[in-house]
Amino acid sequence: MASPMRSLLADPDRYLQSFRLFLERSTEHQCMREFVERQLPAVIASIGNGKSTINVLSVGGGSGEMDLEILSKIQARYPGVTINNDVVEPSADQISKYKEHVAQASNLENIKFTWHKETAYEYESRMNAEKKTKKWDFIHMIQMLYYVKDVPATIRYFHSLLESQAKLLIILVSGKSGWETLWKKYGSSFPLDDLCTFVSSAHLPRMLDAAGLKYQLYELPSHMDITSCFIEGDKDGELLLDFLTETLDFAKTAPPELKRQLIEELRKPGCSETRDGKVFFNNNLSVIVIEP
Repeated sequence: MASPMRSLLADPDRYLQSFRLFLERSTEHQCMREFVERQLPAVIASIGNGKSTINVLSVGGGSGEMDLEILSKIQARYPGVTINNDVVEPSADQISKYKEHVAQASNLENIKFTWHKETAYEYESRMNAEKKTKKWDFIHMIQMLYYVKDVPATIRYFHSLLESQAKLLIILVSGKSGWETLWKKYGSSFPLDDLCTFVSSAHLPRMLDAAGLKYQLYELPSHMDITSCFIEGDKDGELLLDFLTETLDFAKTAPPELKRQLIEELRKPGCSETRDGKVFFNNNLSVIVIEP
């Protein structure tokens, strides 16, 4: 009998709901902000040397919070320089949130925004069809490699668009995170529908070495409060389980034995730690900065 389990991405509204709850319950954005604050200035130190315009490409820019933080650091490093910021993002809802953030922000007068409602693959196909190879001074792909069909090919393509002083920055879950533990064990049981693949920083060095690319790796500690996942019938807990498994209504559609094993796994040290009666999932991230 076919499993009633469906990919969470089949329901964009529920996906966004679960994603927002994940951001609320995790230190995802805090740890990225810390990286942007402390380490990004050194990463971007030479991307705009001698340039009157800096071209930035955000692939999977989402609702733009992190993009604006990154842009403020580039502005601080190169005051008065014009920044062209192109955003590739398939979700209309996320693009409209991004535009709201831009409208509310101050100090963006030197930045020109262009949004492309498309996936990374659609962007690449369109550029190839138009025979365009626009070069960029800084490209970043934050938490988006899970949604591409061919990870090495995607990295190679965007790497090929780098100017000589440029950098390609990738953020994704760490190979030392609870995601790695959970997906290694149960990923084959989840209904991925070709829309999503699991990739972590454990997979990238091999790909980058094979392509002969130079890179630096940074680890960002992060956690997520998943205590509500262990409360039967808790609405937030069910949403977080959906997000952890990329499965629509996991709690209701997963075979009982899979659900039991997964809930048990989530409590184990490989996935989480318990502090003050709460369960914190290991949401560690990795940043990979690739040279031209």
